[in-house]
Amino acid sequence: MKKTLTILGFLALISATAARADDDCFVPMADWQPREAVARLAAETGWTVRRIKIDDGCYEIDGSDAEGRRIEVTLHPGTLQVIEIDYEDGEDHPSPDRDSDGHGDDDD
Repeated sequence: MKKTLTILGFLALISATAARADDDCFVPMADWQPREAVARLAAETGWTVRRIKIDDGCYEIDGSDAEGRRIEVTLHPGTLQVIEIDYEDGEDHPSPDRDSDGHGDDDD
């Protein structure tokens, strides 16, 4: 009985971690774009960068958009695809390439 409860607890923990892992980026460091490329992308997009950091294996830009709104942008480190834009107003704006559940247009 104790062994069964331990296994069930472990499986619940794995499920919770997997559900939260959608925002994580799992890319080997050798495949990452350099920070300079992140800064260049931000400048081309009209963002003002206060800080570029790494969070959950993704690049994260803290700064402001072209309209001056405070933003936090999560980027895939290998492709520099925008994963999410979080405005200071608290609203999350997924990348246009992703559907409402945060995944690509694929139906897998």
